[in-house]
Amino acid sequence: MMSSNYTAIDSQNVSGSVPAAADPPGQVAVKFTESNLQTFPPSSSQGKISGASGPPRDADDSFSKPVSGSDEPQQSGWFRAFTIAAYKPYFDVDTSDVLERIKDSLLPFTGSFSEKTADKPDLYGPFWICSTLVFVAASIGTFITYIAHKLQNKEWNYDINLVTWSAGLFYGYSTIVPLCLFLVLKYFSAPSGLVQLLCLYGYSLFVFIPALCLSLVPWEIVRWVVAGVAGFMSATFVSLNLKHHIASAGERWFFIVAAIFLLQLTLALVLRVYLFNVTV
Repeated sequence: MMSSNYTAIDSQNVSGSVPAAADPPGQVAVKFTESNLQTFPPSSSQGKISGASGPPRDADDSFSKPVSGSDEPQQSGWFRAFTIAAYKPYFDVDTSDVLERIKDSLLPFTGSFSEKTADKPDLYGPFWICSTLVFVAASIGTFITYIAHKLQNKEWNYDINLVTWSAGLFYGYSTIVPLCLFLVLKYFSAPSGLVQLLCLYGYSLFVFIPALCLSLVPWEIVRWVVAGVAGFMSATFVSLNLKHHIASAGERWFFIVAAIFLLQLTLALVLRVYLFNVTV
């Protein structure tokens, strides 16, 4: 009896969000009225859900507001050089980009590296190439001296100076030389981008990684040949990629290119004397 009274209730006198049953017996249709929950979060909120990609309000209060879709704080003048945002574009490369540029560095006679990287030079590849060179030079140099001492039954001690010396050589060379060349080219009214020079010199050092690995060969003549070939390839790579640009500096362009070539060969000679050599 209670069931029949429930189904006979007049739906017009019912107030609330659940209307009277209008479906066949045994089924109840529920319909919610409009609610503020349907518009959550509010339309004025910013975030990935609403498609506006903005930080929370507390983040806005702590950091500078982004400009042009950037998520980094914006600075002006010299202060920008001390922010991550200033260097972010130079690390915006993927594996295929780095491998392609490494391949170009091993083909020095093409001279097309500068053209390919003119719009998007990177510092990611040069940084890891120098870091790898430091590790390879220190580890292989240590291994060679260890074997040489053991074969002669002499006491061997690890030399930590090999790590610091390698780090100073590779990081210093790939930074100071491009900076000096940047100033020289600017003086001769043939300015070149500093980042582009850093990129060029960084990738020019890649050839010394396999060369250092080949220094494990226990024949001096092989080590001299490997160091000479690596130095010649690296020097040719840098010189040919800068030749057309430096030619606009006037009649002295040949001396600048020759100096660049000889300086790169000097690096190979230093590596041959201090890293390719075995001292016991």
